[in-house]
Amino acid sequence: MTDTPDLFGPVKLGALTLPNRIVMAPMTRSRAPGNLPNALMAEYYGQRASAGLIVTEGTTPSANGRGYIDIPGIYSEAQVEGWRAVADAVHAKGGRIFAQLMHVGRISLPEFQDGAEPVAPSAVAAAGQMYTPSGMKPLVTPRALTEAEIEQLIEAYAQAARNAVAAGLDGIEIHGANGYLPGQFLAPNANQRTDRWGGSGENRARFLVAITDAAAKAIGADRVGVRLSPGNPFNDIDDPDVEGTYTPVIQGISGKGLAYVHFLDAKPAFDVIGLARKHFGGPIILNAGYDKARAQADIASGRADLIAFGSSYISNPDLVERLQQDAPLNAPDQTTFYGGDAKGYTDYPKLAA
Repeated sequence: MTDTPDLFGPVKLGALTLPNRIVMAPMTRSRAPGNLPNALMAEYYGQRASAGLIVTEGTTPSANGRGYIDIPGIYSEAQVEGWRAVADAVHAKGGRIFAQLMHVGRISLPEFQDGAEPVAPSAVAAAGQMYTPSGMKPLVTPRALTEAEIEQLIEAYAQAARNAVAAGLDGIEIHGANGYLPGQFLAPNANQRTDRWGGSGENRARFLVAITDAAAKAIGADRVGVRLSPGNPFNDIDDPDVEGTYTPVIQGISGKGLAYVHFLDAKPAFDVIGLARKHFGGPIILNAGYDKARAQADIASGRADLIAFGSSYISNPDLVERLQQDAPLNAPDQTTFYGGDAKGYTDYPKLAA
């Protein structure tokens, strides 16, 4: 008779054995001026090293993937050096950390692109606005990527994965969720291409599968995870056939020895977890407003292998210990989520020793 899996028990995740099944979810904090990771970020992530796994904030794999204010990159030598300090801070406290690779595609503006148009699968603007140093501005119509540029971006993801490992990070997560570039390829309202990168579900899945394969080839599949959000309309995504889109995605990333698949569990229109259990064969991480009781239940039932916590990790650097002890949680200050300094970032208290 096997023991029932426990939230606080160990689990194998790709190349790593984690001491617990609690993941710090990726969360943009906009504290990387010049797109450079820095000492304050190293302190922030180091404080949270008791997580089974930390997944960093969205980190752009290429200069044309920039969007939002002060998000980090991992495409220059200086950025690699910055991430090395972050990795060292986490490892010094016994932690493990993956970089989330996030290309925002059409969710950008020329001022984040040195004046150039943002790029996307098709020249279709997303509804909505973006915060800039000079206030809110409407999103613009992007420029459609050429096939040659798509191939260049696939290599950019592979090089970003190499850079992450060179910086001492333990692996990478491909951000295929929330309507950013891979999600734009997946969505029929954002991808109106008629070549091999658009049209059928298999064709729309091709870019996400290709960048995943390229990263896996670059650093080993067991250091690569993928994040997905089936049915999530965030960033003006509209998909009338979620199952038809995500079946080839799951099949395309399955059987390759990837570290994990990470779902934003937003009640998709079909049983994507069941599909992943049938085909993927690796660990499943779920993320969606979990508390301890629901996390324990989904781990014990086998619905998930790990649970990712988001905003509760912002305000509780020692979240693992607080959950173990049933200690009260610090409430997050939403006014300090994005941008700023140490306030609301590294100044949340830990439990008294």
